[in-house]
Amino acid sequence: MYGAIHLLQSGKSRAGSTFTGLINLFSTVSAPQRLAGKVAVITGAASGIGEATAKEFIRNGAKVILADVQDDLGRAVAAELGPDASYTRCDVRDEAQVAAAVDLAVARYGRLDIMYNNAGIPSSTQAPVASLDVADFDRVMAVNARAVVLGVKHAARAMVPRRSGSILCTASAAGVVGNAVPHSYSISKAAAIGVVRSVAGELARHGVRINAISPHGIPTPLAMRGFGDVFPWASPDEVRRIIVSDINEMEGTTLEVEDIANAAVYLASDEAKYVTGHNLLVDGGFTVGKRLDVQA
Repeated sequence: MYGAIHLLQSGKSRAGSTFTGLINLFSTVSAPQRLAGKVAVITGAASGIGEATAKEFIRNGAKVILADVQDDLGRAVAAELGPDASYTRCDVRDEAQVAAAVDLAVARYGRLDIMYNNAGIPSSTQAPVASLDVADFDRVMAVNARAVVLGVKHAARAMVPRRSGSILCTASAAGVVGNAVPHSYSISKAAAIGVVRSVAGELARHGVRINAISPHGIPTPLAMRGFGDVFPWASPDEVRRIIVSDINEMEGTTLEVEDIANAAVYLASDEAKYVTGHNLLVDGGFTVGKRLDVQA
């Protein structure tokens, strides 16, 4: 900055060269890295919100282990992100694989600073509760709720002894308001929020924070499948329109995966050092606005 002021004050350079010097000076100044030196594990990181968050974490200085079951896609994303990213297969329904992902971070980098329990699946059935498909319910709960508990358990195992760490869990606006999506999905996301609230006090006494992020609809592969089941009459283009436009309460803008990634960066960073037990809604006001009401 002082160099820039000096260039402005100096009469020895012509205006053009002074301007060029200013541009060159500021182009070498990088933005602060909010997660510099931190180590993260992200489940469901091969696509959608997980992929966007992995990119943003690395841009902010973190080292990231991408955990997923989409092997080819996960390896490709890790290769694209460079040496600070690596991929490991992790079926979050299997406790041993969740534990192994945490152990990999500790073995490779000496610690785990951030655990983002992001993996999720949609419900495949939309039916009244009296006709609830219990097999589908169990399948969705295994990934969207039980796996969150496993991620929290093993993250705590690594973080509590160090008395430091941030655990994040992807919930949903559907876990806050009812009657919008299939019951299995809505219940599973409400359970994820419940996990956060249940353990936040215990973990706080060990210096570990835990928070949820609840997005509204984004046309990720997961959401496209889920909303496609909710609106079986709709074509893929119509499903995308419903997500992006019809249920969007925020005039003039739409929700993108990068918005969730930015929320995750904040909650994972030291800027949120006193924030725990919180469910951060990123929904453009949907949960305090009108209910989901889409016509064919």
